Amino acid sequence: MKARLVLSLVFVLIAATAFAADTAAIPSDAQKSFTTLKGLAGEWEGTATVPEAPEMTGAKMHISLRVTSRGNALVHEMQEAGTPLDATKYDHPLTMLYVDGDQLTLIHYCDAGNRPRMTGKMSPDGKTVEFEFKDISGNPEAHMHHSVFTITDANHHTEDWTFMMKDKPVHAHMDLTRAK
Repeated sequence: MKARLVLSLVFVLIAATAFAADTAAIPSDAQKSFTTLKGLAGEWEGTATVPEAPEMTGAKMHISLRVTSRGNALVHEMQEAGTPLDATKYDHPLTMLYVDGDQLTLIHYCDAGNRPRMTGKMSPDGKTVEFEFKDISGNPEAHMHHSVFTITDANHHTEDWTFMMKDKPVHAHMDLTRAK
């Protein structure tokens, strides 16, 4: 009787270990979204369209996406193409993307001096990752509020960013082509 009980417990432990190993291998939705975004690593060039600020429409943009931290973070750097990396003179926001528990997280280090945090979800077709505002560190009066990355193919994607000026949204759309 005692041997049966021990043998039963051994089988239960083996089955539980096998089940845990199988479920650990299944990536979460956040991890799948992050893996998709890491596929954008590289240099991108394109044109911005800003309906609420026509003077900004047509600006040539350069986006750099770089996987770092042993594959655990994606660095997104944005600047107007052809401008030097001089943060005292030019707009040069930095955004970090990473998986935090079961959430895909984006923190935007804004030139407005704050750090909005957003959480992302992938569309059912696997081509779009949309980030919704969660909270902010710093002054919330003017801040990045929403972001959408849409992958057309390996060499083309779009980015849509919504910046809030008090209660008025300013939308920027960028059509981007892989430069490297």
